[in-house]
Amino acid sequence: MASSGLISDTQPWKDLKVHVEDIKKTHLRDLLTDDKRCQSMLVEFDDILLDYSRQQATSGTIQKLFELAEAASLKEKINRMYSGEHINSTENRSVLHVALRASRDAVIQSDGKNVVPEVWKVLDKIQEFSERVRNGSWVGATGKALKDVVAIGIGGSFLGPLFVHTALQTDPEAIESARGRQLRFLANVDPIDVARNITGLNPETTLVVVVSKTFTTAETMLNARTLREWISSALGPTAVAKHMVAVSTNLMLVEKFGIDPNNTFAFWDWVGGRYSVCSAVGVLPLSLQYGFSAVEKFLKGASSIDQHFYSQPFESNIPVLLGLLSIWNVSFLGYPARAILPYSQALEKLAPHIQQASLLQHCA
Repeated sequence: MASSGLISDTQPWKDLKVHVEDIKKTHLRDLLTDDKRCQSMLVEFDDILLDYSRQQATSGTIQKLFELAEAASLKEKINRMYSGEHINSTENRSVLHVALRASRDAVIQSDGKNVVPEVWKVLDKIQEFSERVRNGSWVGATGKALKDVVAIGIGGSFLGPLFVHTALQTDPEAIESARGRQLRFLANVDPIDVARNITGLNPETTLVVVVSKTFTTAETMLNARTLREWISSALGPTAVAKHMVAVSTNLMLVEKFGIDPNNTFAFWDWVGGRYSVCSAVGVLPLSLQYGFSAVEKFLKGASSIDQHFYSQPFESNIPVLLGLLSIWNVSFLGYPARAILPYSQALEKLAPHIQQASLLQHCA
């Protein structure tokens, strides 16, 4: 069990401080001549291959990092997260984005309550609503089908969904599902960006998704009011209820804005914004564009790596290994930056999404 002191006061940290001086004298080309070392630094899971043999580290380095993880009680902290403890010490909340993609029969507690049924209640609502919009049984104020979606959000309500959308645009099955439809994301309050997003769209066939937990986010609400005016001026103020929906927890402000509270999709305080792509924040606009079944595959993939992270020994645990190597590079080798270089065009929006998720953390 780790003490309540600083991790830098532990013996494994001090051992790594000594060890790094030897590593700095070792050239990577020499490390790569050791076939046994290189083979030990390959980890496979599903279709993911992690090759960390190009890291400036030896097998001894990795072992010392595992000892550091033990000193930090990392496994205990992982268990605490999955059990719903309030590991977000800044806001005194659970951190349960893993519940957003858990199987329907899973049990994940927050404050003594299994939150998974609530998650699936929202997912079922998204599936039903998105299918109605896509098959034309939900129509706009003039009776025309809604084939275009503008999602208004900022930060985590924008970067995560945009990343997944960009990736799905390269998938043949998703491309076919989205044929004849458009999904656009509006985050910037610059009038040029607003104009760009609505250029070529017809208010009669456009659905706007407003994403704001409190429904008070300044930038989001400014853009929401702008698009409300765009719809109202073309179709009349009563059309707002048929052309705008919300992802929010503030039903009073949603209704005051002119959106039917029944067309509001919930999410929870135990979801940090930057981890919210698997909530209604991402699932709703993506399901409207690609269909719920396509998005459900994404959720299952996320759940799969969640289970890997929770149950796999550290020696073959990809998220843990990447986290420990990040500590090694930053805190010991002194490399202040991390390069994320997606060679696949499908992942072109990965870097800004990961940048936000990794640099703006509230979880202790």
